[in-house]
This record gives sequence, C-alpha cells and structure tokens, in this order.
Amino acid sequence: MELNTRGRYAVMAMADLAKHGGGGSVPLSAVAQRQQISLDYLEQLFLKLRRAGLVESLRGRHGGYKLGRPADEIFVAEIMSAVEEGTRMTRCFGEQAVGCLGESRCLTHNLWNALGDQIESFLASVSLKDVVEGSPRLAVERAVPRAPSVTPLDTAVESPAQ
Repeated sequence: MELNTRGRYAVMAMADLAKHGGGGSVPLSAVAQRQQISLDYLEQLFLKLRRAGLVESLRGRHGGYKLGRPADEIFVAEIMSAVEEGTRMTRCFGEQAVGCLGESRCLTHNLWNALGDQIESFLASVSLKDVVEGSPRLAVERAVPRAPSVTPLDTAVESPAQ
C-alpha cells in the first residue's frame, strides 16, 4: 500500500495545528510554509477536514484554523477518512465487488484484506497527540498485542539420529 499525498499531507497539517495551535488559530499559510505543502492544496484538504468537524475556521485578523477537538481525541484514521484516503490493500473494492482476477479472488486476497484491517486498526488507535509527541508506538502497544518473536533456534528442526 502506498498513501497518496492527500492522506499524508492532511495528517502532517493536522499535527502542525496540534503542535503550534496552542488552543488558538493558525494561519494556513504558516502551516503550508512549515510543512512545505502548497497552500492551494492545503485549502482543498482543509475544506474536507472542516466538513468532517476535525478543524474549525476563524475569520479576521487572528484568523486561521484550529482543531475541532483536543488532539488526544482526533485519530489518524478519522483524518484519512475525511480526505477520502483509504487503507485498502487489494485490487478489488469491498465484499460485493467482482474478484481481484476478473470473476474470482486472488489466492492472497484474504491476506491483504486482513493487513488492511490491521492498518486501519493501527491508524484508529493513534491520536494527533501521539503523533506530535512522537509516540505512535505506544498507541500500537495499547491497541495490538504483540506476537511472540520467533528466533531461528525456535524453529530449528532436530535431525533424526543416525
């Protein structure tokens, strides 16, 4: 899976607001400059983010955007969804769609579908606060239990005695 700029830039801009907003509004031009993102593109993204209630716009001399909720209550999955960025790992769309290979599903369809679910679960567990504090790993540990690691010694097969 490769995220397009829509999702990445939306998360970057929202994290910038969380870091630099301090409860007040931030001019979108400042976000664009700090994150090196086109102002025109950010305006398009923020229209979608505002419609989703993730940001609020303020007019006037001290205008700009601020978070619609506290940073610890806004999750990356919400941002991705607001800007219509999916986490689909398969070529086919949804359960009702025609298969990956014309009429049938590919052999690995369920694998990639499950991976997409894990990515979605991860993104739903990481808040903007986690991103700003640099601690998304902690969010993962809260959300997804880790499988025990396997070392080559654990998987070695004893050879029969000769």
